[in-house]
Amino acid sequence: MTGKIKNTLALQRGASRAIHPLFLERWSPRSFSERAVPQADIDRMLEAARFAPSWYNVQPWRFAVSHRGDDNWDEVVSLFDELNAVWAPSASALVFLASDTVVSWRDDREDQAASYNSFDAGAAWAQFALQATEMGYFTHAVAGLKHDEARAVLSIPARYKLEIAIVLGHRSAPERLPDYLQEREKPSSRLALEEIAGRGRFI
Repeated sequence: MTGKIKNTLALQRGASRAIHPLFLERWSPRSFSERAVPQADIDRMLEAARFAPSWYNVQPWRFAVSHRGDDNWDEVVSLFDELNAVWAPSASALVFLASDTVVSWRDDREDQAASYNSFDAGAAWAQFALQATEMGYFTHAVAGLKHDEARAVLSIPARYKLEIAIVLGHRSAPERLPDYLQEREKPSSRLALEEIAGRGRFI
């Protein structure tokens, strides 16, 4: 999409404070086209994710990238649950994100169970998504997956937790979606700042 269209979407969301437009331009559509996303572009998104902050810098995130046309594409798109299988397979690229549930220290300390792996993976996803937005792409994080089947198809080691699949690509016409999803094909609103943050205490 052009910058002009993206700026229009940003204005529609209406931030209550001055923030970078990139945060408003990032939203999660469901109508994607089959137009290819070059691996070099995905590598830039992964590079942004690589620099996410993490507890003790353990960097627990791991990614698996699949492109339409790959030998295992049909298996990969079969990993979405019934609700997401309606639209997610239309994209040209899928990126699965897992996190390491075990901390393996880089010194002689014994391994220990991770406490913040999902939190840190969320930070990596956010940076991936914002970099994609900056490059003119769209993303949609999907948790509704067939997790057991995904472990086999994606060869996910037992110590890793599958967090999400990232549907990645170019937007397509909302009319490609079922009627009940077409009406949702727009940036969503957010709770007011006063509803989520208190001074010195929780709301």
